[in-house]
Amino acid sequence: MIFLGGLVVGAFLGTLLGAVVMAVFVGGEAGMNEALFSSGKDDWETPQYIFDELNREFHFTLDPCADSKNHKCDRFFTIADNGLAQNWEGETVFCNPPYSPKKKGNPGQAEWIKKCYIESKKLGTTVVMLIPARTDTAAFHDYIYGKAEIRFIRGRIKFVGAKYSAPFPNMIVIFRGGRQG
Repeated sequence: MIFLGGLVVGAFLGTLLGAVVMAVFVGGEAGMNEALFSSGKDDWETPQYIFDELNREFHFTLDPCADSKNHKCDRFFTIADNGLAQNWEGETVFCNPPYSPKKKGNPGQAEWIKKCYIESKKLGTTVVMLIPARTDTAAFHDYIYGKAEIRFIRGRIKFVGAKYSAPFPNMIVIFRGGRQG
């Protein structure tokens, strides 16, 4: 199993220390933010082994953040379809959203987190997200903490097509709000 059931304090402190050391060598706080929040692209494909493990548990029916090459489900939405504007009711959703913050032409990751939370409240809808473990953000506290199951991923993910592993830890967020009965 690749997921941890809870936060490992030592790993968290190691990540925090690594970020601080990176900030010193990359150029202070601005360098740390750039390294932790920017990848230069927003369409990194989920490694198949991560999707397969989650799919065995959840049996996904929709990928709302995809394109014709990196989609993980038969039903998917592209940028042109605008998954943020679509209804996900009754779906079991796998969402690996863009990781960048809000900027012109891009609603940002926080909007995707909010959308996942809201859609999960609809009847028969479950949403599973793969996102950076940014527990200090407003979106984490507003829509995830105390409202979803969180599985921290041990180690760093190497996304399909990436030369190196991600420079940040990731987590699986599970919203099971729209259950029947």
